[in-house]
Amino acid sequence: MSHITVVEDEPNISEVVRLYLRRSGYTVTTYADGLEALEAITRQPPDLAIIDIMLPGMDGFSLTRHLRSRGDVPIILLTSRREEHDRIAGLEIGADDYVVKPFSPQELVSRVRAVLRRARGSLDGTAGGTLVFGDLVIAPQARLVTLAGHEIVLTAREFDMLYYLACHPRQVFSRNQLLESVWGLSDYIDPGTVTVHIRRLREKIEPDPGNPLRLCTVWGVGYKFEP
Repeated sequence: MSHITVVEDEPNISEVVRLYLRRSGYTVTTYADGLEALEAITRQPPDLAIIDIMLPGMDGFSLTRHLRSRGDVPIILLTSRREEHDRIAGLEIGADDYVVKPFSPQELVSRVRAVLRRARGSLDGTAGGTLVFGDLVIAPQARLVTLAGHEIVLTAREFDMLYYLACHPRQVFSRNQLLESVWGLSDYIDPGTVTVHIRRLREKIEPDPGNPLRLCTVWGVGYKFEP
């Protein structure tokens, strides 16, 4: 039974989210303060955290940064901000997904299932063998990536995207195709999410992110992995 931590200071929203998650079979702990949540999650990390952006004590962006610097707990952000730059900011600091208020509780449960599925390595093909491309090594069973012998720390979603592209070298995928294959919920997610994750991956595995050798853009079409 997966343990979900919900950090939300609006009691009505927190209670509805808790009820829907419990009905779906999850154990749920709720917090209304960012600092209190940080201490609890650091002490005993959950399987996934749902974090509102506007929180007392510590805002959701800061909480996400702290958690991401200390580990790889999957994170879904809740936001009432509809501007694209706010959503992109959350992904840039390491969130795995975001949900804009007002939202359907059932949609949120679906997002939780999808993120947990990716975090556990259940993406199709992740039980395959290790992929080696020169000094870049991708080990799906351990969900480990090394570059020139050094471990590269990736979020669950970053790993899934890299592994998926690497399993299909030189095949070009559109952003919507990647959303469907890696996120599994393309109807709900802004295609710009893919762009953000590609940029973050390039910063981690490319010697010159501005001139990528592995994660290449095919202008007007999408992205491909060059072995």
